[in-house]
Amino acid sequence: MRWFGFGFNAFGQICVQQELVEGKESSEAAEEVKVINPTELSDHADRIRASWSRRASLHVDGDGCVCLVGFGTLDSNDCCGISTVDSSGCEDAFISESHLTLAFPDRIECWDLQKKEKTPSWSMEIKPQSEGSAVDFPLVPGGYITSKPPFYCPLSPHLKAKSLALGGEHVILLTAAGAVYTWGLGSHGQLGHGGLTSEEEPRAVEALWGMQMSSVASGGWHSVCISDGGDLYVWGWNESGQLGLPSRGLMKASHKKSSQQAGEFHQDVSTSPSKEPQEGEKHEEVFISIQAFPALLDVTPSCEIQTVSCGSRHTAAVTTTGDLYTWGWGEYGQLGHQTLTSSDEPQRVEFFRAERMQVVDVVCGAWNTFAAVVKEEVSSLKIPQNPPE
Repeated sequence: MRWFGFGFNAFGQICVQQELVEGKESSEAAEEVKVINPTELSDHADRIRASWSRRASLHVDGDGCVCLVGFGTLDSNDCCGISTVDSSGCEDAFISESHLTLAFPDRIECWDLQKKEKTPSWSMEIKPQSEGSAVDFPLVPGGYITSKPPFYCPLSPHLKAKSLALGGEHVILLTAAGAVYTWGLGSHGQLGHGGLTSEEEPRAVEALWGMQMSSVASGGWHSVCISDGGDLYVWGWNESGQLGLPSRGLMKASHKKSSQQAGEFHQDVSTSPSKEPQEGEKHEEVFISIQAFPALLDVTPSCEIQTVSCGSRHTAAVTTTGDLYTWGWGEYGQLGHQTLTSSDEPQRVEFFRAERMQVVDVVCGAWNTFAAVVKEEVSSLKIPQNPPE
């Protein structure tokens, strides 16, 4: 699988900086920290997992192995103590700033990336799952795995969990019936229950009740899910436009930049100066900092959403036609639009369309994005069966 990455690259998670390799200083070093052009990764992994400072490439063909790239791995051949032998047979992985968790058919292993030990700091045996009862990692039989001790957390079997996503300090779960449950920190509306309170136990997102969901994802303080019909629902924090809803912060930044470029006096942009309000109209524009209930986001009217991933403050979604759309915080180039501009509106990443590539998967690190692509086949083009003479 071919993967492209863009965004935060301070530790060489996307491409190795020559300054780090050669030990030289350069004025171009700052530019290489921010990769604004989608760049093909050197290894063709089957899956990518990413944290703020590292990327884990998972190769499931053959014996299966995991290789790390990023902080602490550049000058080490054993990838922070995790060699390809240690991860042989691995089927999936999860990475945080402190630990790499490996999922094997019969066990789970957590490796401490800061201590660089030759044995896992924690492990747990699991019963091999039948093909029909398999669940998506970090779900495991009877519970799920977190990124910090005690690592294993039990779940009620009545939930019948199908998949689970870990946010900054909250959890979102999808059941086999397509219902969504959330719990954890709720200070930014990321639980979707209409308030800002936290929940210690899984609680159903009632606003989605009756609608079957097929996928869930979570960012730092926001959550998203995809319905069976390909619709995208978003909720939580929107200060950087990561929900694709109007953001006051981005509007102020845009007006300030425009005023500075034009040499004009910076106005208060909390209201729209474009026209005088008519009778019965409100002068203030509508901005959303916190969306405490799930909101339907119209990414593109022409097709459905196939998969979605969240970074700390940005979101990326792949459509059924193979297009990649991104929105939210973009100051490291993580939106892939070849700029450092943030956006509160979903925009298509034109690079892949221009290169005749179809995006089939997307994975967000905290401040970067990784897209899996296939070359657009000529046979997929619509050719008239009876061309005019």
